[in-house]
Amino acid sequence: MTDAIEPLFDQRAYRLTDKQAELCARTRELGQNVFAERAADWDREASFPVANYADLHRAGLLGICIPESYGGIGADYPTYMMAAAEIGRFCGATALTLNMHVSSCLWSGSLCDDLDLSDAERAQHAERRGIHYQRILDTGAIYSQPFSEGGAAAAGAAAFGTTAEKIDGGWRVNGKKIFASLAGHANYYGILCTDITESKPSRSNTLYLALPADAKGVTVTGDWDPLGMRGTVSRTLLFDNVEVPDDAELMPRGVYFKAASTWPHMFMTLTPTYVGLAQAAVDFCVRYLRGEMPGTPPVKRRMYPTKQIAVADMQIKLEQTKNLWFQAIMEAGPHPSPAQIRRAWAAQYTVMENANDIARLAIRTCGGQSMLKSLPLERIYRDSRCGALMLPWTAELCQDRLGRAMLYNPGETDD
Repeated sequence: MTDAIEPLFDQRAYRLTDKQAELCARTRELGQNVFAERAADWDREASFPVANYADLHRAGLLGICIPESYGGIGADYPTYMMAAAEIGRFCGATALTLNMHVSSCLWSGSLCDDLDLSDAERAQHAERRGIHYQRILDTGAIYSQPFSEGGAAAAGAAAFGTTAEKIDGGWRVNGKKIFASLAGHANYYGILCTDITESKPSRSNTLYLALPADAKGVTVTGDWDPLGMRGTVSRTLLFDNVEVPDDAELMPRGVYFKAASTWPHMFMTLTPTYVGLAQAAVDFCVRYLRGEMPGTPPVKRRMYPTKQIAVADMQIKLEQTKNLWFQAIMEAGPHPSPAQIRRAWAAQYTVMENANDIARLAIRTCGGQSMLKSLPLERIYRDSRCGALMLPWTAELCQDRLGRAMLYNPGETDD
């Protein structure tokens, strides 16, 4: 077993509960002692981390956000975010794909419980989500959450092009999703689609349905050979008249739009991976300069002032990133204030851009040897470059929304 390393978020300094600290320790130990040594293989082969998911199931972590009343761990939003960041330190692809799975539990679990639902909706949802949770806990079923379609829908600016039409006892789904992480490896695809049964396409009519991967009409197509996050296997999904029963709903009909409108921090769940990657870049650089990096000669390089200054710059960026992010995730909840949503956008942007910038500084500081694929830093650099591009809150969209929110009051124009 590798010597334990310091936590991303110290329990005393960040006032974590015992449960939060324990879950972070559990994911950190699994990442450090198991996932880290496999990460290069998933990256090199652009293959899905199947073995890691078997370990996550055995550890009960596939149900980290399933409520305790259903047999899960019952982690709330900030607890999950911190625990996931610890996985991101050791295998970005595992942390990022786990988010796609966990979001199906988080959104249908504690997030949905925060929303204003009728008693009938809440009772029906309690029964239906139990079906999905039991699959995860009993058999290790994996859920994905494909968002993108190549248009404006994933950014929240248009209705989803993937459609669902009501049929007797269920739904008929048609459409496609691109960059669909876990494609070909998830057991169920949590699909956001537009209910077109009785009205024209509208974002308010978004449905969230779990489609079995082996259902008739579900096809995985295309290749996957990207710059980074290669182990996510984010190929294209096609849906051709796929029929699912009513209990495939992961949220009650029409509730996803209510969640997206009132619980916007739900879209920050991609960030833990990149917080972890930022920490991993600093970890690598420090060990390398101290002559303690496995696979390299035990040569110390820490005595040079330029390298000391570079490491200081990296740590300053890391602390800025972690603390803004921590503040944002601790504020998450329904109906955030304008200041809180602005802070969420700023935190998202900061994490996604600083993770890659810290990795860039680490490569420049450590030198040419750090670019070798036998060492993890070049993979950390490639993986970290992907975060700013990911919908629904890309770095560009965060800047655009933040700038406009600073200069315009709601509904205000220049006319």
